[in-house]
Amino acid sequence: MEQTRTLTPRTAVIWSVLRAELDRRAGTQLTVLDVGGGTGGFAVPLAEAGHRVTVVDASPDALAALTRRAAEAGVADRVRAVQGDGDALAGLVEPATVDLVLCHSVLEVVDDPAPVVAALVAALRPGGAASVLVAGRAAAVLTRAMNGHLDVAAALAADPDGSAGPRDTLRRRYDAEGVAALLTAAGLAVEEIHGVRVLADLLPAAVADGQPAALVELERALAARPPYRDLAAQLHLFARRPA
Repeated sequence: MEQTRTLTPRTAVIWSVLRAELDRRAGTQLTVLDVGGGTGGFAVPLAEAGHRVTVVDASPDALAALTRRAAEAGVADRVRAVQGDGDALAGLVEPATVDLVLCHSVLEVVDDPAPVVAALVAALRPGGAASVLVAGRAAAVLTRAMNGHLDVAAALAADPDGSAGPRDTLRRRYDAEGVAALLTAAGLAVEEIHGVRVLADLLPAAVADGQPAALVELERALAARPPYRDLAAQLHLFARRPA
């Protein structure tokens, strides 16, 4: 399943974690829910691996692209597209029917992340797992500062939600402890925390593009190691609903 196209600094660490869960459940066709899954970057490979995937996304254009992509990959019968957003998730999914839920780059933009996480937990069967990807606060502060936007960096650092104000494209950003506490409060047991794009966004394009395989391996090596993990552009948490 982990094909060459997925081995990028944006996805390699996440696929490593997901592959371990799929290996643990080898021989079982999993029911997967991908919230905010867009055009199917994760959904289609998971369907190609034999699993059934429902993608919930607010964008009809993204879902149309997903449907085309699934058809081209020959897995249209295993991919279902549902229009909706994270805030309405509780009304879109039957409780306790999902083995694996993906919630990537969603909790930063919803009105209130707590009920969304509660809906994710409700959708999971006991023993089911959640893959959660969020924007990291520290990386945003450093990036703004390095680009000379010290006022924006200061606002991001001081704001309780890690937002730079009304013009910010994200409502909030997280540190590892904060997002882990959010998942734990909803009833999930956090098993792993990794940084995604620890270095990729900091390197000159010539370096990143010139040594892609070496960069992926370095990202994997640093992903679980503080302080490198905590400086990543995104934080990936893998958690489980207790059986």
